[in-house]
Amino acid sequence: MRVYLDNCCYNRPFDDQSQVKVLLETIAKLDIQQKMRDGELEYVWSSVLDFEIGKSRFIDRAMQILPWANGAVTRVFVDDAIRQRAKYFESVGVKPVDALHVACAESAGCDWFFTTDNGLVKKAKAHTPVRVANPVEFFGGD
Repeated sequence: MRVYLDNCCYNRPFDDQSQVKVLLETIAKLDIQQKMRDGELEYVWSSVLDFEIGKSRFIDRAMQILPWANGAVTRVFVDDAIRQRAKYFESVGVKPVDALHVACAESAGCDWFFTTDNGLVKKAKAHTPVRVANPVEFFGGD
């Protein structure tokens, strides 16, 4: 099974864990990452992740996240086809960078696209064959 985690997933463990929702998302995301590390899940990295993480003002976080790029089964680089598909996602209300993430996941043949952005889940899931979901949903929760 092939998965793509967007930037907000990679950053979730750095958020305030006193909120139950955030804590559950962190636990689910870390479990997904363990499955990635163990080879149970293939994961995809993209130039969009490089861009977004690279512009982070939190250098310490970026330095912990960027090494994940090395274990990805494939790296997707934005091309004209991905840009065109992202324009479609934008037309249904998805923000430009998020649209690129979803288009990259689609291009790489991902089964799952994980995000902690509930608005992105709502806007994108009806428009792609990739299952767009919060990480908690992977384990049967919402």
